[in-house]
Amino acid sequence: MSITLPKRLAFEQEGFSLTPDLLREVFVQARPFGHHEDAKTLNLGFGFLYYGLVRVLRPQHVLVIGSGYGFSVVCLALGLKDNGKGQLSFIDPSYSLLKNGPFKTIGGVGFWDDPDRVRAHFRRFGVEELVTHYKKRSDEFFPTYGELGLPPIDVAFIDGSHAYKDVRYDFLQVLARARKNTYIFLHDTNIYIREILQHAGVKKWLATLRRQPELFEIVDFPFSSGVALVRVRQAQAAKQFRP
Repeated sequence: MSITLPKRLAFEQEGFSLTPDLLREVFVQARPFGHHEDAKTLNLGFGFLYYGLVRVLRPQHVLVIGSGYGFSVVCLALGLKDNGKGQLSFIDPSYSLLKNGPFKTIGGVGFWDDPDRVRAHFRRFGVEELVTHYKKRSDEFFPTYGELGLPPIDVAFIDGSHAYKDVRYDFLQVLARARKNTYIFLHDTNIYIREILQHAGVKKWLATLRRQPELFEIVDFPFSSGVALVRVRQAQAAKQFRP
């Protein structure tokens, strides 16, 4: 049976956020980079993957580490919005390459300094009530996880410092708060030059995970900057790693 026009419009308004107008707003304001996107065709690239996974899994808690202008945060939060449930914790210290230098950040733009501006930014997409920003480094945030009363992590997106030791730290901290069938995105798996110059260690860490197929199931999308999706196959998988 075909859906009548009024019913279809009502569905779009109530349960599906990805209208052409909103997609344009995402490209202009959330400024994706390295997500295999195409602004000319309003193609969010990996952004559709982020949104779609949240719609499918219906997570209660999504956690994002690092974002230039919030593209991954917005795509994931829109999935929560259209599900009608869930919360997103966003960790970013708001470092800027110009202000803090290359030893602090490579791609940071200091976009998350002002809490009012942050809330207004996410209000553009109707997700300001779903996103909580923590202006901290991940090594400042995770020790306070219990005090914050946050639930286990169902979906995570790791895109903070790309140094190997930091990627490892962020992944294992997420893993310690994950459970079986938690899904973890690792962005920038396809930046070979930075890996060769040891400005990044995402691919190296991914190779470590591949050696433990009993713990992780992995699919890597080697397009643009690349993104990998890791499924945790065992509860308490973090115990298999040395501190």
